Amino acid sequence: MHEHHGEHGYAATAAAVEYTCPMHPEVVRREPGSCPKCGMNLVLREPAAAPATVEYTCPMHSEIVRSQPGHCPKCGMPLVPRGAGAHDAAHAASPADMMVETHRNMLWPHYVNLMLGFWLLLSPFTLGYLSDFSPDANQLRVMAERGLPSFEWRNMAMTWSDVASGILVILFSALSADAWRRNPWAQWANAFVGLWLLFAPLMFWTPLPEAYANGTLVGALVIALSVLIPMMPGMSMAGMMGKPDVPPGWAYCPSTWLQRMPIGVLAMVGFLIARILGAYQLGHLDSVWEPFFAGSGEMKGVMNGTETITTSDVSKAWPIPDGALGGIVYTLELVMAWMAGKDRWRTMPWMVLGFAILILPLGVVSIYFIIIQPIVIGTWCTLCLIAALAMAVMIPYSLNEFVAMGQFLVWARRQGKPFWRTFWTGDAMDGGMDDPDKGLVASPAEQWAQATRGVTYPWTLLASIAIGVWLTFTRLTFDTSGAMADSDHLIGALAVTFSIMALAEVGRAIRFINVPFGAWLIVAPWLLDGAGSTAAIWNGVASGALLILLALPRGTVGDAYAGWDRCIV
Repeated sequence: MHEHHGEHGYAATAAAVEYTCPMHPEVVRREPGSCPKCGMNLVLREPAAAPATVEYTCPMHSEIVRSQPGHCPKCGMPLVPRGAGAHDAAHAASPADMMVETHRNMLWPHYVNLMLGFWLLLSPFTLGYLSDFSPDANQLRVMAERGLPSFEWRNMAMTWSDVASGILVILFSALSADAWRRNPWAQWANAFVGLWLLFAPLMFWTPLPEAYANGTLVGALVIALSVLIPMMPGMSMAGMMGKPDVPPGWAYCPSTWLQRMPIGVLAMVGFLIARILGAYQLGHLDSVWEPFFAGSGEMKGVMNGTETITTSDVSKAWPIPDGALGGIVYTLELVMAWMAGKDRWRTMPWMVLGFAILILPLGVVSIYFIIIQPIVIGTWCTLCLIAALAMAVMIPYSLNEFVAMGQFLVWARRQGKPFWRTFWTGDAMDGGMDDPDKGLVASPAEQWAQATRGVTYPWTLLASIAIGVWLTFTRLTFDTSGAMADSDHLIGALAVTFSIMALAEVGRAIRFINVPFGAWLIVAPWLLDGAGSTAAIWNGVASGALLILLALPRGTVGDAYAGWDRCIV
């Protein structure tokens, strides 16, 4: 039995040996001999090597090792083979190369900007900047009131501005469109040229509506095509490829396009109004629509309330048309409202902060101008009221993204990440989850629910807004005057502003600011002159008491905001 087993094993081993031709590897025999094709002696055929085990790793996080292809759980980058060829694979998939490849797939915006540059070169001649200009009475009035240079000088300045801007846009667009390397500085340089195009018609007080429209349209397009549509310059690969969409501990993503939709719509309303006011201040329009207010002072009946406001000493304190300046602010809000994706709260903290700066402080400035209109100028501006309301309503819709960005920066700092690099370039974050909402493919009702998430409307805050509006008109309803009328107007406008801000769930505690406002209203009739009647006195007392009582309930809060929940009281 033993000898038979040995012979069997020897036969099996011999059968496993194969011979092949060095010239014709398809010729395979189990015994030595000659190749039937070329006559060469057959040689032993090497047994097939067992397949080597391939491991995959992340180019950014070498500690991530997997046995199968996939994506890094930390940054989302594709895993590459690890081992003998890992260096080449990692080099091929390095962040710099991946950024260049992404850049190559989105070159068309830079070519469009290139064409806009040539348009700017020719626009002074096609739009007639240097043609004979005959000013009308309104343009002569603006020139006299503002002490402006001659029309010829201003038209020539606009010509040189557009020509120089066109040359720069062509240069920076060509550098941005380089397929072999990214020039993020050129993209930013183009964006700053676009910003200058927005300001140039205001700086030179252009008398030409064509130049004003051309600067606004081309400037906004250059900015959008430089940094909005193509890959944003300066973002880190880890942040772009990483996760999450929804911040850890949050119930929803605060940076989706639907979350920004209300801000975009309101910014468009403000932009259209500001364009009208700016065109009147530049002398392009002879009058402005005003349905309610007849103006004040010597020009009452000659200039309506809106015209009086936009030509007042307060307005003239600005070196450029303040209405048109508001149009630039709304333009930038529109650009920033649609900039980047749903993870921008962690990939672009600087932009979220800039967006908040445009909305929050400038919203307060808008309310300030509304407050001083009847006090300093003696009349109102209907269009200004609508624009200020639009700006105020933007605030609660922007607060949640601002809070998420702040939480991310605090987390990054605790992880030992460099603060300023994280602030400017962003990063990935542990925890959180993908955005589960349907977004733009949802039904209209679902889209509305997604867009307004994070903002609720407690009846207590709506009632506080109504009281604030009521207080701004006590000089008409109760014939108050002097300090009492000004006090009611001031407190009313502030109560409206802070009550609107408190509609944001993350900003619900802001409502407590109405408590000292209410206390002041209770004592003001006995401290200020101008109440006029007993009814006006008790109106102040009742309004103050109601503001205090309405500020106590928190109201509905439907979502979670991680550590910020403790601030929602």
